[in-house]
Amino acid sequence: MLSILVPIYNYNAYPLVLELHSQCLESKIDFEIICIDDASQECQSNNSSIQFLSNCIYIELPKNIGRSSIRNLLASKSRKDWLLFLDCDTFPKSSDFISNYSYHIKSTTKKAFFGGLLYTKEKPTDEQLLRWVFGKSREAIPLSERKRNPYKSTFVSNFLIQRSVFETIFFDEKINSYGYEDYSFISTLKHRNIAIEQVENPVFHLNLETSEVFLSKTKTALQTLLSLSKDNPAITMQSKITQLHKTLCFFKMDYIVSKLFQSLEVKLEENLTSKKPSLIAFDIYKIGYFCSLNSK
Repeated sequence: MLSILVPIYNYNAYPLVLELHSQCLESKIDFEIICIDDASQECQSNNSSIQFLSNCIYIELPKNIGRSSIRNLLASKSRKDWLLFLDCDTFPKSSDFISNYSYHIKSTTKKAFFGGLLYTKEKPTDEQLLRWVFGKSREAIPLSERKRNPYKSTFVSNFLIQRSVFETIFFDEKINSYGYEDYSFISTLKHRNIAIEQVENPVFHLNLETSEVFLSKTKTALQTLLSLSKDNPAITMQSKITQLHKTLCFFKMDYIVSKLFQSLEVKLEENLTSKKPSLIAFDIYKIGYFCSLNSK
C-alpha cells in the first residue's frame, strides 16, 4: 500500500522514522519505510538504527547525489502503490498522520495529496529568525488558502503520490544544485493536469538553519532558477521571480534594479540577519539578486 520515502542529509531522522513506524503498525497497513542518507557528514550513527526497525531500509551513499536524484532513487527502491515523500527534518503534528493518509488513499480517486507544513510557535534563536519568519508566513499556509492555489501552495516535504503517476514524471535530475527541484516537479504536475488534493495532515518543519546560511542557500536557489529558466522557460515563467523579472525587462528596469541591489546588498543583509528580519526586504533582495545574475 504505502512506501514512505525519507531522504536524509546531516540530520537525525531516527525520531521521525520511529514515529512513522509506530503509526504504521498501529494502522495495520501494508507499509515500508526507506531512508537514504546522501553522504552526510553528521548523524549517521543515529540514523543507522533505522535498519533495525521492521519493514525499514536504511542506505548510506558514498557520494552526494543531490535532492532530485535521491528522491528518484528512493522511489526506484520502493515496492508499494503509493509514495509518501517526507523530509528528514519534519515531524507529524498528529498521531493519526498515517491513518489520515490511508483514509484519503482509500476514499478518493485523486492521485496526489499535500498535507501542509507548520512551524512551531516558539521563536528560535536570533540567528535563525529569517528562516522561521519566512516559513511561518510563506510555507505554513492554511488549508482554505491552499485549496485556492493548490499548485503554488504545495511542497514535496510532505507529499503523497500514486506510484503509477510518479513514474511518468520523476524529479528532474538535471537540477543537481540546491533549490527549485520541488517547484519543477509540481509545475510538471500542473502542466499535465494532474490535480493535487489539499488536505489537513501537516508536519512541522523543525530544522532551522541560521539566517546567513538561509541567505546563501537562497542565492544558490536563484542561480538554479536562472539555469532552469533557460532550459524550460514554459514552466519556470510561472515563478513569481521570473514573472517579475520579465515585467522589469519589458519596462527596461532590470538593469536599474540590478545596480540598486548592488548598492543596497549589504544593508539588506544586515536587516535579514538581524533580530527583526523583514520579508519585504527579503523579496527585494531576491529580485535584486536575480536581476544581477541576469545582467552578467
